[in-house]
Amino acid sequence: MRKDLGEALANYGHTNNQVVVLDADVSSSTMTKLFAAEHPKRFFNVGIAEPGMIDTAVGLALAGKIPFVSAFAAILSYRGLEQIRTCVAYNNVPVKLLSGYSGVSDYKDGPTHHSLFDLAVMRAMPNMTVVVPADGMELKSLVAKIGEYPGPVYLRISRADLPYTFSEDDCPVIGKGRVLRSGSDLTIMVTGTPLNRVIEATRILENNGIDARVVELHTLKPLDDELIFACAEETEAIVTVEEHTVIGGLFGAVSETLARQKPTPVEPVGIRDAFAVTGPSPESLWDWCGLRPEDIAHAAEAVLKRKGN
Repeated sequence: MRKDLGEALANYGHTNNQVVVLDADVSSSTMTKLFAAEHPKRFFNVGIAEPGMIDTAVGLALAGKIPFVSAFAAILSYRGLEQIRTCVAYNNVPVKLLSGYSGVSDYKDGPTHHSLFDLAVMRAMPNMTVVVPADGMELKSLVAKIGEYPGPVYLRISRADLPYTFSEDDCPVIGKGRVLRSGSDLTIMVTGTPLNRVIEATRILENNGIDARVVELHTLKPLDDELIFACAEETEAIVTVEEHTVIGGLFGAVSETLARQKPTPVEPVGIRDAFAVTGPSPESLWDWCGLRPEDIAHAAEAVLKRKGN
């Protein structure tokens, strides 16, 4: 996803000369160096100074530029939180936050570099749009749309090597979810990187005679309430899957939405209320966090037992 991001930013820079990119001295890791190579006068390395980088981006936005600011998720969303809240969100300034190395994808640097509750923080922030692509192709399709989208946007990007689920002609719409697999017994809703594991889980369930619908929600805020209500009405049971704590992320968003209009059994799959450990790979940590296809299948079986009660 990092390389796909860098290429998409560089291409967007050719089609819109108002695009600028700021990075906190990690451009070789986040791959914003690809933008810098093609648009050196519109790239700014501010050094290890994330709060200052965000304030600088606000100034550029107020001057008519479209600023993308890039850093590791655990640092951008936490160390820069006051500036994001006060200078970006409160004033509804269209700064685009590129939150790299998200979730547990910065596996070897340990808990201080994991971002396990950034979505909860950003989703709770007024005026903030939250986008969580599932793979590099979806990410590429979203970059220019995020640039043109009104207001601030938080874009969550993984460091992990991920298989492509979507094609080059993919056309996601911000604020709209997508049904990737039809099914009548329950709905599995997923945001971000676990999508391929959800697909594997549907094969396990199919072998057990369970027909699972798969809905991909690349936009966590604004949430596609209409689609969520339709799935609740038609399947009457939901599993949420996310590389994030089950507190305040996708599970919270879906449950809050359903509680207002159609209470429905929802079973969460994600990181429980704990810090993750250091691991040898993102995949090993996904397993440790309970994001195996088997874990998703077990959650589906559990929610089916609650269906109709």
